Amino acid sequence: MGHKHGHDWGPVFIATILFVLLSPGLLFQVPGGKRCIEFGSFRTGGAAILIHALLYFGLICIFLIALGIHMYWG
Repeated sequence: MGHKHGHDWGPVFIATILFVLLSPGLLFQVPGGKRCIEFGSFRTGGAAILIHALLYFGLICIFLIALGIHMYWG
């Protein structure tokens, strides 16, 4: 496990970026209030929160476990 000097900031940045981008109602919302998908509605509901949480979990697994993204500073 070749550990470089410094801390691994990859998981922190990936989690933060995905959290912001996948916040229901910010960029998009699945399911939307009147349509299957809505963009920039700034509203949300229980079903959308569940769907976006599952999307977040899946993408976190792909980026951090399957791809193993790492970023080191210092």
